[in-house]
Amino acid sequence: MLDEESVLRDAVREYRAAATAAGLTWPRAAAPPGASAPPVPPTDLVRRLFDVDRVADQVTWLQSRGWGARRLLPNGGWLLPWPTAEDAGEALDILSLSVGTPFPWRRQLPLFHFEFLVYTFVLAGAHEGEIWRYEIAPDAWDAVRAATSLAALFTEWTKGFAAGVVRYDGTDGCLVVGERDRGDVEALVARAPALDPLAFPVSMPDHPLLRARQAECGVDPSAVERGPEIMEELMEQADIIRAGLGV
Repeated sequence: MLDEESVLRDAVREYRAAATAAGLTWPRAAAPPGASAPPVPPTDLVRRLFDVDRVADQVTWLQSRGWGARRLLPNGGWLLPWPTAEDAGEALDILSLSVGTPFPWRRQLPLFHFEFLVYTFVLAGAHEGEIWRYEIAPDAWDAVRAATSLAALFTEWTKGFAAGVVRYDGTDGCLVVGERDRGDVEALVARAPALDPLAFPVSMPDHPLLRARQAECGVDPSAVERGPEIMEELMEQADIIRAGLGV
């Protein structure tokens, strides 16, 4: 769902406060205190790339935060900028992981990148505003909803600090989830059963919790069973789109 912008602002502010209290160094604001940062609107290429007429203001606001490629998210994740002609193909390649999603695979924007996961923002339709996650791993057909909205995602991450499952690691200056590089879903569930583990960037290929969420949010199980075939079809479609856009 789409958040009210004030709700999203509050959720991001609370996340930032929790992250800095944990020890993370946050970049200076993109605008002076008390001023609004100028919007960073999507380009015409962005709208054509994802086949939409508009992009929600929530994403435009997030892009105006001035985060750049700073690793401000759990497990060292970062905000992806608007795609350009130089990297539009990479965005489409990421979306070829969208096996069995209950919305058109192309109508989502890669938004957050983690070392082995990408989170996207659904741009249109009944699922607009939802955050979906895709694991970047061989033979992983794990498209699944990570959160119902951006504010819900940041709120869950903020709760992770209080629960002790998100912490600052001074060795690399990043936030980490659990103790392992890829995270430990079983430890996360045991330590914080009230939290949604799928909101956190931890690896869980073929995990029962993931399969249950897929069923809940409408992922087509027959498409998952034909994962390699479906992904190949999506990659072929991506090549056609790329050629049509000249990128």
